[in-house]
Amino acid sequence: QVQLVESGGGLVQPGGSLRLSCAASGIIFSAKAMGWYRQAPGKGREFVAYIATGDTTNYADSVRGRFTISRDNAKNTVYLQMNSLKLEDTGVYYCNIRGTSIWGQGTQVTVSS
Repeated sequence: QVQLVESGGGLVQPGGSLRLSCAASGIIFSAKAMGWYRQAPGKGREFVAYIATGDTTNYADSVRGRFTISRDNAKNTVYLQMNSLKLEDTGVYYCNIRGTSIWGQGTQVTVSS
């Protein structure tokens, strides 16, 4: 049974930082490209970042230079380091196995003063 469990969300002030984690089970994690997506209130889910099996990364323009995606294959975990957070980064963040419909339950990130 494949499972993705996100954690690390919370309330942070503008300019602050958070690190999200997504722990995977039931897959050969090192063989999977992984992605982070988010959904703001009243909006659709949007791409944030992804990391390939060879550690190639890609980012949405809105987060490039502020967010960093990384992975630890020994821990079956993908991370999203978020710095210089803005109000518009607020939303539920989900991880995903690229190319599949497998999603975690999401973790809430709220950026507010």
